[in-house]
Amino acid sequence: MPWFCRKGRWPVSRFVVFLLPLAVIAGFWLLSRQESKLAHDPTHKSFFQRNGTVLGIVFIGLVTFWMLFLVVLPYLYMVQESFHPRLPPMKRGGSEDFLTIQQYKSFFVEPSSGTWNSLHMRAFFFSILTSVFVTVVNFAICYPLAYYMAQAGSIQKVRLLMLCLIVPYWVNEILRAFSLRLLLASKGLINQTLTGMGIIDTPIDFLGTNAGLYVGLSYAYLLIMVFPLYNSIESLDKNQIEAARDLGAPWWKIHRDVVIPYAKPGIASGCTMVFMLSAGSLAAPQFLGGPSTLWFTSIVYDFFFQAFNWPRGAAYAFILLTACIIFVLAILKLFKVSLGETIR
Repeated sequence: MPWFCRKGRWPVSRFVVFLLPLAVIAGFWLLSRQESKLAHDPTHKSFFQRNGTVLGIVFIGLVTFWMLFLVVLPYLYMVQESFHPRLPPMKRGGSEDFLTIQQYKSFFVEPSSGTWNSLHMRAFFFSILTSVFVTVVNFAICYPLAYYMAQAGSIQKVRLLMLCLIVPYWVNEILRAFSLRLLLASKGLINQTLTGMGIIDTPIDFLGTNAGLYVGLSYAYLLIMVFPLYNSIESLDKNQIEAARDLGAPWWKIHRDVVIPYAKPGIASGCTMVFMLSAGSLAAPQFLGGPSTLWFTSIVYDFFFQAFNWPRGAAYAFILLTACIIFVLAILKLFKVSLGETIR
């Protein structure tokens, strides 16, 4: 048996886990140093010059605490847990506790039967593709709205639109999902209205066809897409748009060649956030999904809190996290922006 799997050696690996966050922080620091070297703006000020020494130290301390104890360590513990077999607490650290990739294999092959785990793989790809679809739909809805608020709307109209967008989000996400379920049900308000007007003869099964799931996820993360787009487009000089119009450019070409290239950081930020939140959503799929809908996050939740199979749940969660990271990197590559540009 390898030295790191023997009884009594296990605390050493846990000590390594606590050292890894320092390596992660050092890596991010090196990346920030590299980006600062690439910036040739002579008016560029350092972080402490912009915020002051005391406030800068406090801010770095709070962000480090948040990243270390609420992000990095939980994820590292999850990764560590995913490489261990499912054992009762009394056997942890014993001879039966060894490193294994069995939990990851179970995603592809069901351990009990030895057959392909098509159910979980289908749920995974359905969740990923649905999240991509929701991201595209949100962008299609929010881009015209953000452009109007940033470039065409008056201050009073922008404030009214902002208020109309924000007020519904004062309500809990579960309550919003439940209210959408009441609206989209077979005897809900939408079906009753359409039936009463004679538009349809029989109620439409929105929930059974997953239409409710798509609507619920799209509605849940509208603000996440609107605000990055608005912040990017709002800083665009209107004279560039007017110059393009004076040169005879049609509206679609103005957006393709002027607005969208300038708003790429906001688009990338909104798309990555909506995708990750949709892929990790739990309330909307449970309330608005059809009877045959199986969401991957629900499977992860069941492994953790129903089956109490933490190693397998951790492995599945890490697989989902890996898919989200790949999507983020693909979006950054597609729009040719750096991670730092998306959070400015």
